[in-house]
Amino acid sequence: MKRLIGLFLVFALATPLWAAKKTTVQELKDMLTALSVAKKSDEEVATSLKEVELGEELTRSARAALEPYLPGPLAQEQMNVLEGRSAILAPPPSDLPATPAPDLAAQKAILAKAVDYVTKTYMQNPHFTASKTTSRYQDGVESIRTNSGVTNNVPNSGRAWEMPNMFMRFLGSHVEEIETNKGVEQLQVVKTKVPWGVNGQVSEGGPGPILSIILQEAADGGRLNWLRWESINGKPFAVFSFAVDKKKSHYAVNYCCFPVTSDTGRMGYEGTGANFQTATDWKEFKATVPYRGEFFIDADSGVIVRLVTQAGLKPTDFVHQEDMRIDYAPIFIDGKAFLVPVSSFTLTEVVPNGDNYAAVYSVRHTLFSTTYQNYQLAAPTAH
Repeated sequence: MKRLIGLFLVFALATPLWAAKKTTVQELKDMLTALSVAKKSDEEVATSLKEVELGEELTRSARAALEPYLPGPLAQEQMNVLEGRSAILAPPPSDLPATPAPDLAAQKAILAKAVDYVTKTYMQNPHFTASKTTSRYQDGVESIRTNSGVTNNVPNSGRAWEMPNMFMRFLGSHVEEIETNKGVEQLQVVKTKVPWGVNGQVSEGGPGPILSIILQEAADGGRLNWLRWESINGKPFAVFSFAVDKKKSHYAVNYCCFPVTSDTGRMGYEGTGANFQTATDWKEFKATVPYRGEFFIDADSGVIVRLVTQAGLKPTDFVHQEDMRIDYAPIFIDGKAFLVPVSSFTLTEVVPNGDNYAAVYSVRHTLFSTTYQNYQLAAPTAH
């Protein structure tokens, strides 16, 4: 019953702000042009951008063309949000190459080159170190309250039902040194005594999907289909869509930590009102889920320059959404080229209060924007 009430509340409170008409990139440009002509302030432009939900990808080149219309850091911040939230969408139709789709034999040849590239080249990448910078944009920060231990869960004011702030804003960045080996980012183990949820946060779900495993599962009955040609940095790439069923999936979703509240068995009336005693514990959300996505492949070489994945999550899960895009590009070390991840976007929707029914039930959207820099060969391990 608690869960059903929570689901009703999230749809009643949160949905309208995220159900706006989808905006095209051209409409975004027209809006920014009009605001610039009207000499609107940075805050006014940022406020207008908060109301925009794009239905097309805001590409890097389109973003660069709109820079002159952004009067300050607040507008820049909201453009970062629009770029990240639209990262897995197709660009405007006018930006797509007019090249006809290849025939079935040519499509199979492109995919065969991609498999050959991943297994014989990408998976043979040496052991690297790199600097990983992650910027976090998030909404609903004010709405999170948590209870730990045994508490009185009767709210003493109407604030428990406040509308959460559904507009994303920049919360901060952090840099960490990571390692990759054979094309796989190594999981960083962070030991802490305080669950993330206690601090009103939910941590990012790990280093992301492994290209070789995604390609293998997509090729092994994963319903690979031709989608379109798409230009990236002026070069056309073949885009294939795929979908992987749960039975064949190894796509793991793992987020920490969500409060789970239980009654302690004591209830009475003391002083001015009812006293409902509860206890709160913390747990991770872990699941292996179906997923779908897209490969962006160089038709000549089989090199994969972009991977998009969308986890198949349930409305009743603590994590509702995990959409990811990873871009790959060459680096040069000792005169040799290696293709590595250089940037990524991750967009999530979670229920940060979990089963903590004493707090307001809300969803939270978080955008992680990540860049990888300073790749170096890792020092040999001493034996």
